[in-house]
Amino acid sequence: MEPNASNLHSHCVEITMEVHKVVPPPHRSTFQKFKTRLKETFFPDDPLRQFKGQPPKRKWILGAQYVFPILQWGPNYSLKLFKSDIVSGLTIASLAIPQGISYAKLANLPPIVGLYSSFVPPLVYAALGSSRDLAVGPVSIASLILGSMLRQEVSPSKDPILFLQLAFSSTFFAGVVQASLGILRLGFIIDFLSKATLIGFMAGAAIIVSLQQLKALLGITHFTKQMGLVPVLGSVFHNTAEWSWQTIVMGFCFLSLLLLARHVSMKKPNLFWVSAGAPLASVIISTLLVFAFKAQHHGISIIGKLQEGLNPPSWNMLHFHGSYLGLVMKTGLVTGIISLTEGIAVGRTFAALKGYKVDGNKEMMAIGLMNIVGSSTSCYVTTEEYEAQDAEEEGKKHSSLQFVILDLSAVSTIDTSGVSIFSDLKKALEKKGLEMALVNPVGEVMEKLQRWDEGRDILRPDSVYLTVGEAVASLSSAVKCQPSNRA
Repeated sequence: MEPNASNLHSHCVEITMEVHKVVPPPHRSTFQKFKTRLKETFFPDDPLRQFKGQPPKRKWILGAQYVFPILQWGPNYSLKLFKSDIVSGLTIASLAIPQGISYAKLANLPPIVGLYSSFVPPLVYAALGSSRDLAVGPVSIASLILGSMLRQEVSPSKDPILFLQLAFSSTFFAGVVQASLGILRLGFIIDFLSKATLIGFMAGAAIIVSLQQLKALLGITHFTKQMGLVPVLGSVFHNTAEWSWQTIVMGFCFLSLLLLARHVSMKKPNLFWVSAGAPLASVIISTLLVFAFKAQHHGISIIGKLQEGLNPPSWNMLHFHGSYLGLVMKTGLVTGIISLTEGIAVGRTFAALKGYKVDGNKEMMAIGLMNIVGSSTSCYVTTEEYEAQDAEEEGKKHSSLQFVILDLSAVSTIDTSGVSIFSDLKKALEKKGLEMALVNPVGEVMEKLQRWDEGRDILRPDSVYLTVGEAVASLSSAVKCQPSNRA
């Protein structure tokens, strides 16, 4: 035993290293723990951190930039961005005109109110908002809910002035709710919205809005006030005598034109302007046809003359008393939450894709304040809306990439939502002419992707690599072997 022990001892090597002593954390009271949790929940970004140790003048500048983000990015604004914004602005304007008119009709409001709502709120959001890829204006689901909730108590045809007063008042309360959520630092609430919830919400809203358009598409005068599938279809087929074949022909012709323009833009992205200009072109062509053939005398309803001039003040029309106060507060709460959810969720999605950050609390305050100002300038509920054609074209124009490499080394497991993200990301990248490669997906991740990816579109042999270095080397070789004229 001794020789063996001495032999083992002779092979021992003395290793000297610094050993750090690990001590337990200091004791904290329940109040201290609760205070820390509140700070992590309501102030995860610590907005006051940037003011520490700064001179008074610098604090005022930082404070102004925090409240008005335009002061932060404005000095760095370039002529190149200005040229791009002119094109984007003209594109959005061409969409805002027909959208504003149609969404106002959906809310049972005068068409001119929809145009007003596309003018003042964007000016307010430009100074207060932090998202770069969103247009601001009325949206379909908020318009539909606003009109439906108010129509249950007041008839827009019998008492249009009162209905308009309630719409502006509901917009004011919607803005107060939205701004209050931002001031109280409740932006984290949006983080609890799952992807399945948002998809279900948007799909349901699209179905409801589409069903409500059957009234105008078929020329029906007496239509149900309900939004359910059965009542709407019942109203459609019980009033077949009111169907107008002239309205149906014109409606389906322009609907086909819009779908064809969208198809052309999707097949040839460089022709994005075809889809972007189709709505405005449809409005112009239909207006000329109605004027030339006097279509209003042949069963086709028209909007009529629109009021001239900019937004008139409407603070004298806000209704804060009487028996309708509960109605406008309830309508403002519902439409405010729904429009806020849609706007911030879409804004965060595209901010993540473009590589910048959107502050949920700032967005809530910006959207809330623009609705408060809008309610005093003849506007109804507005929020952020993404214009897919503009963002897609900009992504194509500024991107020189061909591959996107995802390193999954740190991802130990994924759920169903996580798996579907890969498919959605792959489709989004393919639209931009990019390809996706995965690096080092661990066992469970690989197993779930294999189970879900039956067509082997994601886990192709040439799109999965062990290390980032191998992926870069392999893809670089593939690029060099391609024809030189490939973009």
